[in-house]
Amino acid sequence: MSEFVTGVTFGGTVWTPSYVTDINQRACIGCGRCFKVCPRDVFDLVEKDEALADAADDDYEDFEDDDNSMVMSLKNAADCIGCEACSKVCPKDCFTHQHKVAA
Repeated sequence: MSEFVTGVTFGGTVWTPSYVTDINQRACIGCGRCFKVCPRDVFDLVEKDEALADAADDDYEDFEDDDNSMVMSLKNAADCIGCEACSKVCPKDCFTHQHKVAA
């Protein structure tokens, strides 16, 4: 049985961090809320075309075409502390998180 990395709040409550692993750039509207709330500089706002070029499948037709030319990307996922603040402020539910298995 694998156990996840856990933390403890100041009050002594045990919690399990859930680290960001992916951003759905097709759903992202580039609002920057996650960027503003992240305490660890995990995200970067990039040009939509740049994000699409980096995508595994280059299916441009599935990407919503609107006036917003920027989307969020993972700049430094290894710096994520697992607070999930990004998901809590995201109006489009763009984030995927996962727990880390303890070594």
